[in-house]
Amino acid sequence: MSAPAIGYQPTGSGPSAVRRSRRRLLTALAALAVAGLLSLPVLGVLESFLEPGGDSWSRVLDQNLPQFIGNTFRLVFFTGLGVLFGGVATAWLVTMCRFPGRRWFEWLLILPLAAPAYIIAYVYTDFLQHSGAVQSLFRDVTGLGPRDYWFPNIRSLEGAVVVFTLVLYPYVYLLTRAAFLEQSICVLEASRTLGRSAWASFWKVALPLARPAIATGTALALMEALADFGTVAHFGVPTFTTGIYRAWFDMSDPVSAGRLASLLLLFVAVLMWLERHQRGVAKYHETTNVVRDLPRFRLRGWKAAAAFVICALPVTFGFLLPVGLMLHLHAINEHEIFSPRYLTLLGNTFTLGSIAAVVAVSVSLFLAYSLRRLPIWPTRLATRIASLGYAVPGSVIAVGILIPLAGFDNALDRWLRAEFGVSSGLLFTGTIAALIFAYVVRFLAVSLNTVEASFGKISRSMDDAAVTLGAGATRTFGRVLLPLMRGSVLTALLLVFVDVMKELPATLIMRPFNYDTLAVQAYRLASDERLAEAATPSLMIVGAGLLPVILLSRTIMRSRRGGRGH
Repeated sequence: MSAPAIGYQPTGSGPSAVRRSRRRLLTALAALAVAGLLSLPVLGVLESFLEPGGDSWSRVLDQNLPQFIGNTFRLVFFTGLGVLFGGVATAWLVTMCRFPGRRWFEWLLILPLAAPAYIIAYVYTDFLQHSGAVQSLFRDVTGLGPRDYWFPNIRSLEGAVVVFTLVLYPYVYLLTRAAFLEQSICVLEASRTLGRSAWASFWKVALPLARPAIATGTALALMEALADFGTVAHFGVPTFTTGIYRAWFDMSDPVSAGRLASLLLLFVAVLMWLERHQRGVAKYHETTNVVRDLPRFRLRGWKAAAAFVICALPVTFGFLLPVGLMLHLHAINEHEIFSPRYLTLLGNTFTLGSIAAVVAVSVSLFLAYSLRRLPIWPTRLATRIASLGYAVPGSVIAVGILIPLAGFDNALDRWLRAEFGVSSGLLFTGTIAALIFAYVVRFLAVSLNTVEASFGKISRSMDDAAVTLGAGATRTFGRVLLPLMRGSVLTALLLVFVDVMKELPATLIMRPFNYDTLAVQAYRLASDERLAEAATPSLMIVGAGLLPVILLSRTIMRSRRGGRGH
């Protein structure tokens, strides 16, 4: 029997080879079906270009599009620089150096990830605006009048870049640190033996080996910034997301909103293609299986002080100061944080986050491993389209899901009424299952990119060796590959869980009736300028994310093969 016409030639001959070929083909088809299902909401957005545009689209094209492109490009460029420096520098320092406070910074540096960007924007606006505490104190001390001095405007594109950098650098930090922990000491020892300094070893050896993780973390941070609405809207920065929301809700023009979302997808797709094209055929996996404890470069004097400051700045301004301000506002408002109302919101948030994280990471492992075993182009294309959902605002994905679900529910209800005289109601629309599906579409890129980066560091010779020893695909994955990827898999779980906790637009639109979350409550209060009241659910979002952040950080630290991560 000949091999399937998909470019795969089974090893060996006979019935066993044919069975292996069929299993691979069935796995590839299943992966294609899963990726295709997750691609439907994104394809629904792209379909908007097939519909005729009205006068509103012509106005957007002539008057607003150049501004959207310019602001979005500057936002991406400067945020990318910020998260790159903050994430890579702090990951290297806490992983490879010894200085006072290093053990604390290992988990403190992750904490800003638990704070929604729009909440941080509200807090800093209240703190730094003309009537805020900083400028009021400055006028009291100097005796200057309101118009006698200049002060940076937080409500600006520069302010949005600062907020995004402070909140999103942990994406790069987490993945880069996991990559540093998984690196072999042998290559670093060889670099030092050849006369390289610690700095040269970092720049020439460790950094290139961690490049897939760095690129993945940066891409995730930038896609989060591109899809953000609350921060840029509050700061008055016209971007694609604000244009999408304005077209959808203010102008009641879903075609223009869909076309703007399509251009945003194109923007992200070009960035991802450039990164993968530039990477080319380079390999980033280890060439040795000898892995021992990492060295620690002891820093003294001004170097230790500089390392401490570099790690302390993002923690202070990205977490400690905003949380301190929220605690102050919470104390003023005197909300009861353990009231039945807030405990219910906390339970809803944990339930959705946990289920969505497990489902998203499971789907990502299945897709990534299927592509690793049989990288046929239809599955790869469908997977890439599905992973673009991270750059689409949650409300667009929600509507893209609700329209076909509502149509199916209505058609089923009409058929049951006509045939049996009973009503099915809404079986899928407005259910937790539909909301979980929206979360998976929205955050698939978070888990998929993390898992693929980890797969990229494992040589395919590991798979070949397991097959030679008689292990099947499932056993190879469970007994060989998954243990090597434990740190990255747990990182993906953490990222999806925390992102779901903070997700707002999709939750607002698709949640079941009377099923609120902490993010919904915080946004409702903050959008009404009731910041003191919004501090309570915001603090609970941060608090709910602290425990998994700390536990998974410790697990990632200990996941290093052949030695302790600390």
